[in-house]
Amino acid sequence: MQTFLGMILGALLLVCGVYIYDSMQTSSVANGQVAQVNRTIVNWDVAAADWNLLKRRAQDDWVKLSSK
Repeated sequence: MQTFLGMILGALLLVCGVYIYDSMQTSSVANGQVAQVNRTIVNWDVAAADWNLLKRRAQDDWVKLSSK
């Protein structure tokens, strides 16, 4: 159980760390007005679209299962 909890906590810390790093790379406050455009590690628009698709599919499957 501790191993499973450690894996979940590690994944959450990794995602939070990457999000913070990416937000600092693309922030005009952190880089100033004339900073060059840096690429982020994660394409957050695609990740959000995939997450929304996963949630919608899970909800549809739950409705299908609960109606039986």
